[in-house]
Amino acid sequence: MENEKTESEGLNRASFQCTDAIEISLFIEKEGLLFYESASKKIQNPQVREMFSRLADEEREHIQTLQEKSRYLQPAIAGGRRPKEHLTRFIGEELKGKIFPAMNASSDVDSDKQALDMGIESEQRSIEMLQSLLEREKKLDVKAIFSHLLVEEKKHLLMLQDLKTKL
Repeated sequence: MENEKTESEGLNRASFQCTDAIEISLFIEKEGLLFYESASKKIQNPQVREMFSRLADEEREHIQTLQEKSRYLQPAIAGGRRPKEHLTRFIGEELKGKIFPAMNASSDVDSDKQALDMGIESEQRSIEMLQSLLEREKKLDVKAIFSHLLVEEKKHLLMLQDLKTKL
């Protein structure tokens, strides 16, 4: 038990590399894309469906940008590769299924309001996670990646909240 706690604390305290920050950001964006794409197929209100489609498009753009950054960085870090166990464990324990709900064909979205609420709550969880990562992180390049994504997630949250007040 003591060993588990120490390992978990180390996981949360360990600093990430720039490529780790990109991988974490990619994971969040891919989960967001899946959520918005899946939920948009179940929405009746054209305004909400359009908003979710727009957010899915933005997630796609963010993913493409992050993948380009990753490709750009690969030659620079090729010699300094470190095991990805830390990153894989962090994603599995802290992110997977904890920000955006897993959506599939059988997932129930009972109403457009519920879908909006799910989107708002997911963006809020993403913002909280990114703020937590920023508070713990010391490296400026890693902070820059998390900060950029944080700004985008805050925009998404405001868009969803704004639409919810108009409906």
